Amino acid sequence: MIRLTRYWFEFDINVVDGDLPPGIAVGCGLTAVNYEDALFILQNDIFIGKQIPPVKRYIEDIDISTLESGHVLPNIMTPSVYRGVWYPQGYSFL
Repeated sequence: MIRLTRYWFEFDINVVDGDLPPGIAVGCGLTAVNYEDALFILQNDIFIGKQIPPVKRYIEDIDISTLESGHVLPNIMTPSVYRGVWYPQGYSFL
């Protein structure tokens, strides 16, 4: 069985030309095989046809209970044990 890892990404949105995909300003949570796979998911499921903004911070193996409780936690798509985007909602699992 392939081990999957949860990632949390925050982007430097101040250097972005054009519109960001919906919900990305706060950050993005996803589950992937590894960091390279996480970038693949970002590019192909969220930033389709756009350049991924510079990553300001990322956390590998994030404990989702540590994420912002007012907006992020209530809006996490569950379960986050499958490969794909779990925050923000609206981006499909592969």
